[in-house]
Amino acid sequence: MANKHIVIDPITRIEGHMRIEAVIDDATNTVVDVFCSSTMFRGIETILKGRDPRDCGLMAMRICGVCTVTHFQRSIEAVENAFNVQVPANARLMRNLIQGALFMHDHLVHYYHLHSLDWVDVISALDADPHAAATEAAKWANVAGETPWTADAAIFSAMKERLAKFVAKGRLGIFGNGYWGNSSYKLTPAQNLVAITHYFQALEVQRDLGQMMTIIGGKDPHPQSLVVGGITSINDIRDPERMKLFRDLALRVRQFIKGAYIPDMYMLAQMYKDEMSAGSGAGLKSFLVYGGFPLNDGPIEQAAKLFPGGIVHNGDLTKVTDFDPALVTEDVTHAWYAAPSPEHPSVGTTTPDYTGFKNITNGVAYLDTDNKYSWIKSPLYDDQRVEVGPLARMIVGYARGDVRIKGYVDNFITRANITVDHLYSSAGRTIGRALESELMSDIITDWVDELNTNIASGDLTSWTKFDFNAVSQNAQGYGVEEAPRGALGHWIRIENGKVANYQAVVPSTWNAGPRDHLGRLGAYEESIKGLKVANINEPLEILRTVHSFDPCIACAVHVVDTRGKELGSFKVDPICGL
Repeated sequence: MANKHIVIDPITRIEGHMRIEAVIDDATNTVVDVFCSSTMFRGIETILKGRDPRDCGLMAMRICGVCTVTHFQRSIEAVENAFNVQVPANARLMRNLIQGALFMHDHLVHYYHLHSLDWVDVISALDADPHAAATEAAKWANVAGETPWTADAAIFSAMKERLAKFVAKGRLGIFGNGYWGNSSYKLTPAQNLVAITHYFQALEVQRDLGQMMTIIGGKDPHPQSLVVGGITSINDIRDPERMKLFRDLALRVRQFIKGAYIPDMYMLAQMYKDEMSAGSGAGLKSFLVYGGFPLNDGPIEQAAKLFPGGIVHNGDLTKVTDFDPALVTEDVTHAWYAAPSPEHPSVGTTTPDYTGFKNITNGVAYLDTDNKYSWIKSPLYDDQRVEVGPLARMIVGYARGDVRIKGYVDNFITRANITVDHLYSSAGRTIGRALESELMSDIITDWVDELNTNIASGDLTSWTKFDFNAVSQNAQGYGVEEAPRGALGHWIRIENGKVANYQAVVPSTWNAGPRDHLGRLGAYEESIKGLKVANINEPLEILRTVHSFDPCIACAVHVVDTRGKELGSFKVDPICGL
């Protein structure tokens, strides 16, 4: 048996920079080993040391360029937890509204503009009959029990003409350099034309979601309205016209999700059912959810949540255990950091220990996979590897018997004629994200109505007063909830009113981490191992699987190039001195 060692670097259509090295059996085209590496360093935790804890949220949100408000809120919640401060009902609802809009925005961007081209062959759409495309759009909307967002042959004809002009000029732009024509693509030309039309229409819906976030957040990305103890935008929600605009935009987004996004998922499930049945890209099948979107007031850790927390192991839906934040640790055995053993984030360290690549062969530097090979740490829960994200939220919610989540999952698998087991796959991970979007699009208007009712009753409280000097001398806390990509936690320790230590464990750390101290693979690595690629020179299946997680390797500094050449040295001190 001969093996071929391939390098995919950089992985594109993600946030940040990531490298995959895969060892493929030449005889079977099967991935027999895989290594995932982030080639970026994130130093925000170090920068936050010595800062006023009330300012951390504004800086911690810079960890990400997409989920900015989620990092913002987790950081604020970590400080509130340390200070034992609970926010009023209006603040809870406003935070849910901003986060809810972000979740839908993130998921739409992920599927249509980052991931769909792993399933959709753009060039194939040039062979489509626009009338057949209209029939397909109506067919899958009918399966979903919804009115199609677009079922007009003239619209599909215009899109086909637009694509033809791109191709005729030899300038595919954002669609350039794809593996078009790869035998792993399964959609028909008409289905491809439907999907690519939705791709462009989703850009307009993105704008609506961005506007929703700015109505309460002040700006997007990097909103400004969250503060320790509550939220500042009370005057915005007192304006009925602004809240009506938020609600109208939410209804339009819901129409797109139900009339385009969900029907596209039924189409995907039908055409890629064989891959789902085979469990292609399933990975660990062990899932962790911190829990997210509090539905009542009081300490956030005790509140009922839209997404219940818990852990499911090995895809066994008969058992789900409660999440305990004390059992989270980070291992750096194969990461470019120094630590004697796995550390809990409350005492965690960020000490860079870059050891470089192993060797250079034919001008390409390869990872030192026996030792350290990534800037991402390897989080563990109770010393186990787990996957986080939208599919995890659907699986844990389903195992919990959550009525709302179970309803969305059962409705989909019944109409698609599949089982829950089919969701343990790359396509299932993608479908789980869409189901979560549908759920969010339904509930977000309920939160608007609840907020309006509070305001109408005269409740204008949006902030809880506290004595900073009294609560900030020696305190520590954490904020653990859900981000669009999965479980997100911030841990903070405060001494004499200043940040003494800060750690963030982000969703893509859980999923993209390298091997741990026992040599166990992370979620990305485990999902890619065993994949069979149609063309070893076009590793489409590897990209499809890693993209199904929506990688986010953001807000860091390049420290190496693809040939292992050192580009420069940087010193990061506690006062943000780069």
